[in-house]
Amino acid sequence: MTRRFTGVLALSNVNFRLRAGEIHALMGQNGAGKSTLIRVLTGVFPADAGEVLLAGEPIHPASPAAAQRLGISTVYQEVNLCPNLSVAENIFAGRYPRRSAAGLWRIDWPRMQAEAKTLLTRLNLDIDVTRLLSSYPVAVQQMVAIARALSVKAKVLILDEPTSSLDEQEVERFFAVLRQLRGEGMAILFVTHFFEQMYAISDRITVLRNGEFVGEWLKDELPPNALITAMVGRELSAAAGRNEAQVDVSGTPQLAAQGFGRRGTLQPVDLALHRGEVVGVGGLLGSGRTELARLLFGLDRCDSGELQVEGRKVKFDKPAQAIRQGLAMCPEERKHDGIVAELSVRENIALALQARLGIWNYLSRAKQKEMADHFVKALGIKTADIDTPIALLSGGNQQKVVLARWLATEPKLLILDEPTRGIDVAAKQEIMNEILALARGGLAVLFISSEMDEVVRVSDRIVVLRDRAKVGELPGNSSEQAVYHLIASGQN
Repeated sequence: MTRRFTGVLALSNVNFRLRAGEIHALMGQNGAGKSTLIRVLTGVFPADAGEVLLAGEPIHPASPAAAQRLGISTVYQEVNLCPNLSVAENIFAGRYPRRSAAGLWRIDWPRMQAEAKTLLTRLNLDIDVTRLLSSYPVAVQQMVAIARALSVKAKVLILDEPTSSLDEQEVERFFAVLRQLRGEGMAILFVTHFFEQMYAISDRITVLRNGEFVGEWLKDELPPNALITAMVGRELSAAAGRNEAQVDVSGTPQLAAQGFGRRGTLQPVDLALHRGEVVGVGGLLGSGRTELARLLFGLDRCDSGELQVEGRKVKFDKPAQAIRQGLAMCPEERKHDGIVAELSVRENIALALQARLGIWNYLSRAKQKEMADHFVKALGIKTADIDTPIALLSGGNQQKVVLARWLATEPKLLILDEPTRGIDVAAKQEIMNEILALARGGLAVLFISSEMDEVVRVSDRIVVLRDRAKVGELPGNSSEQAVYHLIASGQN
């Protein structure tokens, strides 16, 4: 299978085999080609080369509906059903059973509800099928999506990150259903970033990397360390950590979290950051790195544990409260959550400070100019002038503007979520150097990156996450191999 997007080779001659009565895990880093392969299999995209065989016969689904008619059904991370319809209506949407009455064809509501009840009973789920889908939790909605697949007599069930919003008990109930379906002969493709879940449910593993097929293994043939190597693409060697003076951790932490988490998002973690310390967060995609950052900054609400800033207990229901306590955050999605493309460099830099001051304390244009000129020079932001629209800057310079925005608030703690993603090597090194300089100046930094060499290079300590839980801590001079070993083993 080969698929290109405007010059980008998303899939390059990829082979994949899915057997009846088997759960097959598709693994790979972000950008490996997993989603593209699923979209080709389900008719969202046509392939540029290659073919798809179903039970030995070539198929050419031109749409997801066409794929579904062939017996290929997909359940996504975000349930793609209609929350404003009942459970029964969602299961049979587009295929409502009908009956003739007074010469007219009408929906046979009693039959539809009875058949929906039967399908859900097959999945060991006893609910009121006349209630709106939106009245049920995500775990139930996932089961309804599977019931819909059963109703169209699916031969192939594709599950794309279906457990990301489920807690442990919900995951186990979900897996019980998958084992039942496997026993009935269904072919199940399971995409996940959670190692423990993958090893608990899968029979076979295929790994993709950079749009290419790496290999196919029986689960027992590929231990976690070997799986990580296959996904990353290299045997990992030692890398040096920070060569800085030891950070003083004897005093009150700048920020301390105890049993801090959110059900279905992040299991309770303990975390402390001291003044002048860079704490890295190591983990693969889906490990809970961004979820931790969002909870600390008040973008999501925690429902367990407590948070302290400089020894004072705090609770953040929104980011404005975190900002007032001296926290700042550069988000993972720079273009979506970071920059305001229509505004100038000057206006983007002024945003956070203006928000903290409030609408009645307006930053004058002269003050905005003074502040923007300072950070453009200090961070080496390459722009024609400070009134250039930020959308015209390169990715690296956009990232520097977002960093400048938060430095303008004079924060005590800076959360950096993927600060070097999608920028060139030179800009990446400049930003890394700036992070170390900020720490030397006394700023506490929480550094999150999928580039493990970056994490070990800048961190004083490394907090390691796996499957949305903290599995341990390592000193900053640890090797990449040590971090990946801890991820794979789940223990220090």
